Amino acid sequence: MTAIEAPRRLPIWQRLLFAIPLFGWMAKDVAHGEAEDWGYAALAIFSMWGCSTLLFGLPGLYIPAVMMVPVMFLILLLITRG
Repeated sequence: MTAIEAPRRLPIWQRLLFAIPLFGWMAKDVAHGEAEDWGYAALAIFSMWGCSTLLFGLPGLYIPAVMMVPVMFLILLLITRG
């Protein structure tokens, strides 16, 4: 009989995602933060991609792009399912 409601528990996939040190912090800010956090997260990801290119050369440019292929297939599959 209290007026305070307990916060709802997050799904397991969100708890696991938010537990990853660097990407989880950005994901939590995007999910629960301000509207402009999307732009900051995109800028941070592209900056990390640029840093990997400067550090590792062409493999740093190609490997993240190749790793995004299954993600894009999943996105296309979800789009076609409606």
